[in-house]
Amino acid sequence: MTILFLLVATLATVAIWWLSQQRLAEKPWLESGPVDSLRAPVPRRMPAAKVGLGVFLAVVSALFALFASAYAMRMHMASDWSSPPLPWLLWPNTGVLFLSSAAMGWAQAAARRRQIGHLRTGLVMGAASAVLFLAGQVVACQQLATAGFYMATNPANAFFYLLTGLHALHLLGGLVALGRASARVWRGTAMAPMVLSVDLCASYWHFLLLVWLAVFALLLHG
Repeated sequence: MTILFLLVATLATVAIWWLSQQRLAEKPWLESGPVDSLRAPVPRRMPAAKVGLGVFLAVVSALFALFASAYAMRMHMASDWSSPPLPWLLWPNTGVLFLSSAAMGWAQAAARRRQIGHLRTGLVMGAASAVLFLAGQVVACQQLATAGFYMATNPANAFFYLLTGLHALHLLGGLVALGRASARVWRGTAMAPMVLSVDLCASYWHFLLLVWLAVFALLLHG
């Protein structure tokens, strides 16, 4: 239950951080000062894409929290629970996902500074390391199946494949969005939509890293 609490707390922290970055807590009706100064600077509205991503992250957070809760309850419910040995490949895979998130953060900073060369390098590194992570996850699952730990054999095995597969599916969807953002960069699209696309992808990558760390900790605990 401690790991479950940490997972929920982590996802809640991400949601609170996201809201704090979007200036949703501002109260313009409480501002004081000359009338002209209040009228002049009209605050920019948050792009619809950012609102959509925030809602999507909230839904994904709730989904993983529900699965983690089911994992914890099922683990203590019956005596047929037998956790499979975690493939050693999950450890270097975690490092690869750290690298992917760092590369996306670098690309995000480069986009804001209009450094197109560094932006392209960061996007390539982020995508390549994400693909490497997915390939490593497939190999890890194959290693587990080869050792005789099938999904139907034990509920713990089923949860392992479910949680890792669900995370991999979300990362695969992120690669599709990253491909679109990269196409904009290589086509030389206007900087404003380009920066927004890269910013959204980087935020999603950081979120998936935190989710994976929580899932990995849950699997280690089980």
